[in-house]
Amino acid sequence: MTTGIEKSRINMYEVLLCITNAGDLISPEVSNHHQQVAYFAYMLADRMGIGQKQKKDLVLAGLLHDVAAFSLNERLELIEAEPVTAHSHAFRGASLLSGFSPLENAACIIRHHHVPWDHGDGKTFRGMKVSPLSHILHLADRVVVQANKNAGIITQVPAIRKSIVEQSGSNFMPEAVAAFEELCDIESIWLDVAYKPLMYILPGIVAFDMMELNWEETEGLTRLFSGIIDFRSPFTANHSAGVAASAEKIAEIAGFSMSEQKMMHIAGNLHDIGKIAVSKGVLEKPGSLSKEELVTMRSHTFYTYRLLQAIKGFEVINKWAAFHHETLDGKGYPFHLKGDSLPLGSRIMAVADVFTAISEDRPYRKGMEYEEIVRVLKKMVQDEKLCPYATALLFDHYDEVNDARIVAQNEAKIRYETMLREG
Repeated sequence: MTTGIEKSRINMYEVLLCITNAGDLISPEVSNHHQQVAYFAYMLADRMGIGQKQKKDLVLAGLLHDVAAFSLNERLELIEAEPVTAHSHAFRGASLLSGFSPLENAACIIRHHHVPWDHGDGKTFRGMKVSPLSHILHLADRVVVQANKNAGIITQVPAIRKSIVEQSGSNFMPEAVAAFEELCDIESIWLDVAYKPLMYILPGIVAFDMMELNWEETEGLTRLFSGIIDFRSPFTANHSAGVAASAEKIAEIAGFSMSEQKMMHIAGNLHDIGKIAVSKGVLEKPGSLSKEELVTMRSHTFYTYRLLQAIKGFEVINKWAAFHHETLDGKGYPFHLKGDSLPLGSRIMAVADVFTAISEDRPYRKGMEYEEIVRVLKKMVQDEKLCPYATALLFDHYDEVNDARIVAQNEAKIRYETMLREG
């Protein structure tokens, strides 16, 4: 076990980079979109003389504006056009983010980033005031989606300019369009938009806060991650919540410090973030996976590991989260670690993941009862797939762990249903 610490210093950009990189895994067709929109929105706001604090909130919103577009089809639809359903993902995204205070302003911006200006009527929407920053983000988003990634960006500027200017006053706020026209003549801005490593440019433009959070606050932040991961499908809507609660409870029983218990909960929230790289069709398939689909599914732990590497201070959490499909016999995946190479936290996470998966109801099957759960887990221990010590802790305190799982999954279900209503 690690030495418990009460504070973690988290860089907000590193956290958001993890989320946006995860979204980019959905398909090359949507990669870098969040960074491009964040960059262009910042440039528009800067040209309009907007203050630094608002520009920072706008960049945060740009980096997260499509987090609630849960499928590739939905992402592509938003890139190709603005369908009548566009407001749904915007409201869902705001609902996901609004529970974490440092992102509340960004959530308000995201909520209305598909509202048209409509000759000034777009200052309100469904009885709510719409921030001018939402209209700036809207314009930035529509500029970026018009850029063809397979052609030189500079030669595309006249056509993009014509399209945007024609919609001034109707779809876009005229002040933002005026700023956009001034940017059209600055080649470096457009070349930046097309620059693949754009993620490394943004921190030099806007200073992201190094936030000091205790582990409980950090857990609140990563709960957003678990929503982005799990809410893609009703099949998985509360899975990470159950894993996190089970793992934290087993860690407590094992004698982990309070800080380590929170770290375990965080790892549970994040353990499946790599599943964003897996299509909904594979995630929701009720029958057996094909060989190719199985390879795709198994890759998710690799992506979890690589994504979490972006966050300094999460090194231990990353191992606990990403190694949950490694096994004691070395035949797990993707790193084929075995025996003493697997930290106790990773072993606990593996037990919590299997326990939660076979306990929870899925649309295509009911969760297992106690006797069957014990039989399955004992067989996995016998086959050197699960740690006997971590599994024994679960068996010896089954009701405690199971109660924690049920409470957490019920709370996550409520959050999921609330988000769907707001969308």
